[in-house]
Amino acid sequence: MTDFTGKVALISGAARGQGRSHALALARGGAKIVGFDICEQIPTTKIPMSNEDDLRETVRLVEEAGGEMLAIKADARVSAETSAVVEQAMERFGRIDIVVANAGIDSIDPTIDMPDDAWDDMIGVNLTGVFRTIRPALRPMIEAGRGGSIVLTSSCAGLTPYPNHVHYGAAKYGVIGIMQCLALELAYHNIRVNAVAPSAVRTDLALNPVLFSLFTGRADATEEDAAPIFQDLNLIERPWIEPEEVSNAVVWLCREESRAITGHVLPVDLGFMIKGPFNAKDAAMRVDGSNAAGLV
Repeated sequence: MTDFTGKVALISGAARGQGRSHALALARGGAKIVGFDICEQIPTTKIPMSNEDDLRETVRLVEEAGGEMLAIKADARVSAETSAVVEQAMERFGRIDIVVANAGIDSIDPTIDMPDDAWDDMIGVNLTGVFRTIRPALRPMIEAGRGGSIVLTSSCAGLTPYPNHVHYGAAKYGVIGIMQCLALELAYHNIRVNAVAPSAVRTDLALNPVLFSLFTGRADATEEDAAPIFQDLNLIERPWIEPEEVSNAVVWLCREESRAITGHVLPVDLGFMIKGPFNAKDAAMRVDGSNAAGLV
């Protein structure tokens, strides 16, 4: 039985998807949750993003599970906002023991046509946002002297290249670099730092018309149409990971039982990496300079 009683977990991107799942899993283990999310649309991603109702629903679910959650609307890219999140967490709960830097966006952009703002937004959320989520939490964690666990959300796209995803890949490879540097830097303080690297997860970030079109080549493609193609990428015959499966990995990396583990990337991928990730090329290469506008 996981016991995080008395501990506080800070989670970015908590309004829905993996962030919501992580909040619920840690709350069920006894942790108090501080969750934040931008709760608005970033224009360069055509995938619909979360809103304040989504964040309120996460709070409702955490409370329904018997937990307690402080929810804050904040942008992971903005230092003043992430610092304010940490300040509010300390005022409310007096400590931070776990940080899950989870917030992320996606877009499909061939490099030759990639707008500067698409690059800037992707790097801003998926890389800079990870750094700015973690940095303000370090001082209270170090000063408390209790150690702790930090888990970063990378991706299989941080372990192998995807075409038409140069901005996403750069960010997710960079997340692993952040993790490794922090693992070295924070070991003295008994703060462990690891990353999870999921493949496609059953959330709004993966199950949407943009990616269905990408993987099938059809603008009207449905989840049912795309599922066999997603499944073909995996060694285990399922198209998508459930968010709870990623949460199980996150929870384990935060548990005392994993206290010997730091500086590692844990793929949660249905065998995607071992089967041969370049299977993804066949689908992703359907986007080129002539048809990309129709998909993104």
